[in-house]
Amino acid sequence: MMRLIAIAAAGLALTGCVIADVTEIVDTSAPSAIQRAYASPTAFYAKHIVIPPGYATIRLPGIIPDADAFGADTEAQAESVFRKIAATLQEAGASEADVVAMTVYLVKPQGAASMDFDGMMRAYGRHYGSATQPNRPVRSTVEVAGLVRPDMLVEIEVTAAVPAQPAAR
Repeated sequence: MMRLIAIAAAGLALTGCVIADVTEIVDTSAPSAIQRAYASPTAFYAKHIVIPPGYATIRLPGIIPDADAFGADTEAQAESVFRKIAATLQEAGASEADVVAMTVYLVKPQGAASMDFDGMMRAYGRHYGSATQPNRPVRSTVEVAGLVRPDMLVEIEVTAAVPAQPAAR
């Protein structure tokens, strides 16, 4: 009797179940382009950036200069950092053109009245907003009291956005 009740209960539990072969629909079209707005054609950074659906973000931590640039001026250290950013982005399948956000931390050089913003900007201008790479990220630049090493003047964090790759099956 118990066996009959168990079979009947199992039958009721499956009532209404349907086995279906579901095919996943995948949108293989490319995402819309990232929208960048600038206050003027020569602005050093974007006023705002809109990243549409379909993009993956790549976050780089605070990038510091190569050890051989420690003790050099802000421009040389910034150039070292921008080269490292470009190389790291390339390893991740992106480029400087894909950078959408940047935070620059500057320390004032010893004996200076304030951070060397102009030195950083000379290096920045060789990588962002040039004829060969016109894209500029939204950016914040701040003066900090110090960084990890006393002879370090520049540290930069970036976020890049690239079209997302379809998930592997």
